[in-house]
Amino acid sequence: MNKLELKMKHKSVLLLDKYFTGESIDFKQMITIIIPIFVDQAFLILMSFLNTAMISSAGVAAVSAVSMVDSLNIFLVNVFIAVATGGTVIVAQYKGSGNIKMVSKTATQAITAVTLFSVLLSVIVIIFNTPVLNVLFGKAEANVFQNAKLYLIGSCISYPFIAIFQAVGGALRGVGETKPYLNLSLLMNVTNTILNVVFITVLNMSVKGLVISILLARVLGMIASLIYIMKYNETIRFQIKKALQFDFSILKKVMFIGLPFAAEQIFFNGGKLLTQTFIVQLGTLAMTAYAIANSIALLFQMGPNAISISIVTIVGQSIGRRNTHDARKFIKSLIVLSSILFLATSLLLLPFFPVMMKLFNPPAEIVPTIFTMILLSAIAQPFLWSPSFVLPSALRAAGDSNFTSIASLLSMWLLRVILGYILGITLGFGIIGVWVAMIVEWGVRSTIFELRFKGKKWYTHKLV
Repeated sequence: MNKLELKMKHKSVLLLDKYFTGESIDFKQMITIIIPIFVDQAFLILMSFLNTAMISSAGVAAVSAVSMVDSLNIFLVNVFIAVATGGTVIVAQYKGSGNIKMVSKTATQAITAVTLFSVLLSVIVIIFNTPVLNVLFGKAEANVFQNAKLYLIGSCISYPFIAIFQAVGGALRGVGETKPYLNLSLLMNVTNTILNVVFITVLNMSVKGLVISILLARVLGMIASLIYIMKYNETIRFQIKKALQFDFSILKKVMFIGLPFAAEQIFFNGGKLLTQTFIVQLGTLAMTAYAIANSIALLFQMGPNAISISIVTIVGQSIGRRNTHDARKFIKSLIVLSSILFLATSLLLLPFFPVMMKLFNPPAEIVPTIFTMILLSAIAQPFLWSPSFVLPSALRAAGDSNFTSIASLLSMWLLRVILGYILGITLGFGIIGVWVAMIVEWGVRSTIFELRFKGKKWYTHKLV
């Protein structure tokens, strides 16, 4: 290594040390937390992207059905992920305070709570699947509706498996052990994609193949995650007999974070679902454009999504040590890093838009619409997405769950839903109008959370 390289390396270390090192955690520890989550998010999003591309070969009806039900899946799955996040926050704070015994107890109780939530949701949606789909997507074409019904029931059966997997992952992230979580996630998602290739591309089973792939991959993910925390993890030390014993003092703390977040997810994603019903009115082509644009937009969010998840552990451990100075410093630095990642990803991916269109092979008339939507996102995300989504994750990690949930709900329903309907349907701007309303909502959310962060109330909640 020559002198210039040594000098550059020294400057990089100084820069990282300045913005990403504190008394609670240093930049090397932060990197070990973020990188596995980033790789996990990259795989998850790439798998979703490829899955949408694969199902596109079955035609616009299949794409539209999967897109419709995925909106409902996100709505339902995020309810028990929200409860798991409650566990992540409390586990992180106990880890920060050095109370390893309570780390194990909290992780176990969080897994129990999430499992019960997921089974309850699964049973309810399976029983009422036809009324649910009628209310949300009754105006969809018949073949789209039938595909949607099959995909919804298959997804519901898999909820308890993915719920347990997510609860284990939340506990591992809380203690900062993101590498084993990454390995488990890779096992499940790579398996899912391989099975998709077999059942969708090779055997041409369309939506039915997608359902079989999801079920098999999620069962494998659940089994692997439970084996890991029962036999190989020394921090959590999960035991099934302890999971069957309720500790209401711990559950109360988990639910203090988890329930407001769950309510937020219900109403926030409920708003997204309602927005989806506007899109159904615009026809199958508009739904297909929306599905493809969403898949591509997620590619831009890989790095920032990883930061949004990682910041719960980083800020949670800082607050557990009662170090609000570190928490503030890390939040500012990670939001800036998130915005830089958006810029880098946009510059990298936009030139490949024509290649992506060949993968999805959409009808030619909707390609300009998809490009417009992606371009709008690429411009807005570096400035608006990070404070809209990374910042509330940080506030929630400090225990400020009620404020973040209420603010998110109000911005969603007043702007994304109502403004989306006005722009998309009333004023006739169609799918572009709905997309613009989403970006406006990011702007309002970012302003609200930045004002909250400037004050002191967000870190005054004492959880552990």
